[in-house]
Amino acid sequence: MSENAIELRHVSRSFGDFGVSDLNLTLPGGCILGLMGENGAGKSTTIRLLMDTLRRDGGEIFVLGVDNTTPEFQRVKQDIGVVLDEARFPETLNARELEQVLALTFTNWESDTFHRYMDRFQLPEKKLFKDFSRGMKMKLAIAAALSHRARLLILDEATAGLDPIVRDEVVEVFREFVCDDDHSILICSHIVSDLEKLCDYAGFLHKGRLLFCEEKDALLEGCGLLSCTAGQLAELEPGAVLGSVRSPYGAVALVRRDGVPAGFELEKPTLEDIILFQVKGEKHA
Repeated sequence: MSENAIELRHVSRSFGDFGVSDLNLTLPGGCILGLMGENGAGKSTTIRLLMDTLRRDGGEIFVLGVDNTTPEFQRVKQDIGVVLDEARFPETLNARELEQVLALTFTNWESDTFHRYMDRFQLPEKKLFKDFSRGMKMKLAIAAALSHRARLLILDEATAGLDPIVRDEVVEVFREFVCDDDHSILICSHIVSDLEKLCDYAGFLHKGRLLFCEEKDALLEGCGLLSCTAGQLAELEPGAVLGSVRSPYGAVALVRRDGVPAGFELEKPTLEDIILFQVKGEKHA
C-alpha cells in the first residue's frame, strides 16, 4: 500500500477577515482527490500552504511523507508537478527554449517525455509563449509537469480554458498518470463534471472550511434526493437531512440513505447536487 501523498491535520491560516480553518484532508497514494469550491473559497490558499509558499498559522502538513517545513521538502519538490490556474513561463521563450530551462531546473527531466506530450497536445515548438492561447498555455504547463518523473501532481483549474474535446483528452492523460500506484493527483476545479468523472475522493471548501472530503463513490451512494411533501420532510430525523429546498408544491431534500425509512423513493445525486444542497439548502438540526 502506497503512503499518503498528502496529509493536512488541523491546518489554519488567517488573513484577517478571511482564512482557512481546521483543514483535515488526506490523499491516499495512487488516487485522485478533486477539491471543489467557489472562487475565494480557499482552494488556491490550500495549494500555497501545501507547497509552503504560504506559512500556516497552525496544524501539520505532510507531502509524500515529508513535513513541508523541513529542509527535506526541498528535495521532495522535485517529485511534484504543479500546474496553476495561470501558466507562468517567460513570454519571450518558445517551447524548445523553455525545455532547456526546465532541464536545468528538474534533476529527473525527461526530454523524450516532454516531446511526446508536445506532439500529443499538438503544440508548436517554435512559437513564442506569449503568442499561445490560454488553452495552449495550459497544455504546455501540463506537458512540463508530466515530464520530470513527478509522483504527485497538484493542479489548480488545469482544465479551465480548454474546449470539451481537449478537456476530455487531458482528463485521460491524468487517468493514465495514476495507473502507477505511486502516482497521485490533487486537482482543484470549479468544473464539477470533470471531477466527477476523474476523482476517487471528493472534497468541498466553502468560505475557508472543508464541508466534506470523502471517497466519491461512497459519498454518492450514501446520499439520495428525496421529493416529498413538507409534512413528510418534517417527520424525518433532522440528522438524516443534509439540506432541503421548499416550494408551494412540496420539498426536495438531500438525505442520508441510512436515515430515511424504507418506502421512500430516492434518486442518486450528482456531486453538484450535494454541493448545492449543502450550501444553499435549508439546514436541519
